[in-house]
Amino acid sequence: MTDFVDTTPRNSKHLLLLGAGHAHLQILRAALPRPGLRITLVSPLPNPIYSGMVPGFVAGLYTLQECSLGLQPLLQRSGVQWLARSARKIDAERNQVLLDDGSVLGYDWLSINTGPVQNREQIERSLPGAREHGLFVRPIEGFCALWPRVRELGAERALRLAVIGAGAAGIELALALRQCLPGSAVSLIAGPDPVGHNYPMVVQRLIHAALARRRIVLLPDSASAIRQSELVLLSGASLACDVPVIALGAQAPPWLAGGALALDPQGFVAVDACQRSTSHGNVFAVGDVASRSDLRLPRSGVQAVRAGPALWANLQAVVAGQAPRPYHPPLHTLNLLSCGDRRAIASWGNWSAEGRWVWYWKNWIDRRWVASFPNG
Repeated sequence: MTDFVDTTPRNSKHLLLLGAGHAHLQILRAALPRPGLRITLVSPLPNPIYSGMVPGFVAGLYTLQECSLGLQPLLQRSGVQWLARSARKIDAERNQVLLDDGSVLGYDWLSINTGPVQNREQIERSLPGAREHGLFVRPIEGFCALWPRVRELGAERALRLAVIGAGAAGIELALALRQCLPGSAVSLIAGPDPVGHNYPMVVQRLIHAALARRRIVLLPDSASAIRQSELVLLSGASLACDVPVIALGAQAPPWLAGGALALDPQGFVAVDACQRSTSHGNVFAVGDVASRSDLRLPRSGVQAVRAGPALWANLQAVVAGQAPRPYHPPLHTLNLLSCGDRRAIASWGNWSAEGRWVWYWKNWIDRRWVASFPNG
């Protein structure tokens, strides 16, 4: 590993928040200046985009400004220092993080909540041509910067669009594409599992009906390669495609490897019931970057938001020299899928509903969340 040079002053204890994921955003809302404790947030952008409203942005229901979260007012109130950087490596043995500009931050406690990542090198190995021809959903800021060009092309001529990956993000994006570009062909490459297989059967039926009503072609196949204007499918068939949207599930950030932290077989940070690293007691991780062996809950923004208060309580506990407490997430959470045209599908356990009122409910929740991070 690179020999780090610690540039962090050691005249006070230091809590380092790596990433502006949903749980860390909760901490920003709750934190207040505390004597003897410095808190630093490392995140590359001052106005991250709220992922829950991105399908609405694609559909033309929101402006990008309406989807952006303003961190500066909360940073000023909480006394949290912000560094516009990203992590390149963690040395958990030395309590140090190497940043993308070559600088090093030391810490007494580290919390990791960097949000979902699409590992381009890993995806390229399983889907050749993805890096050259694909439109990656992550990072969201990059996707949203490129989307207006796709929209302009779609206004000039009918496009052949294909969303690769039929998780919640893929489903919502396919429906949003149809809403924005009604004259274009939209396909959803679902893979071998049934669409919405993580949802109850009644919700799966609602999803299928929503896709069928909007003339979205559902293909129970996988993409094996991307070429110029064409997808090659695992079955051997090919699909004409102008814009392949890559909405495959999240991968572990590659910079976690080799940093001494215990990782699960997929490379995510292995944590215990207190959301603490199983190998380093002064490191916590939540959300898409973390893995709990005692749980089989899907990674989602909803789970990260709910984990935020418990994470903050445990960070305050360890700072005060107390033991953290286990976090028991709820068995059921409210899931809302936008259908692109001011309709949405709701589910909570075995309960489900679909309609315009569900979209207005989702819109109210999303706007309320964004409003709690004033932008401008």
